[in-house]
This record gives sequence, C-alpha cells and structure tokens, in this order.
Amino acid sequence: MLAKLYYVRVALSVRALQKNQQGQDMIEYALLAASMAVLVAGFLPPAIMPMVSTIFSKIVLAFSKTPS
Repeated sequence: MLAKLYYVRVALSVRALQKNQQGQDMIEYALLAASMAVLVAGFLPPAIMPMVSTIFSKIVLAFSKTPS
C-alpha cells in the first residue's frame, strides 16, 4: 500500500513538472544566443579571435566575482 502511494506521488510530481513551463523562454533564448555566438565566432578572422577571447574571459571573471 505504501509503495503504491509512493508511485502515485511520483506520477503526480512528474505531471506537475511537465505542466510547469515557467522560465522555459529564457532558457530557449539563452541557448539561441549561445548558438549564435558559436556561429559568429566560427566566421571571425583569426586576427580578431584573441580580442574576443579576452572580452569573454573578462565577462566570465566578472560573473565569478559577484556574490551569489
């Protein structure tokens, strides 16, 4: 009986997660932006890539210093 109740609770939790789409748009936009950045970086001339790499490194460093 207890095992059946557990499986019912799991099934209800899975259904709730399927219906909850809050924040989905932001994740999709982030994936799209990341894909675009990779594509653009692939077409940049090799002379520009070190400058772009430096900029991204500074951005990553700034995010890692912010308190969470």
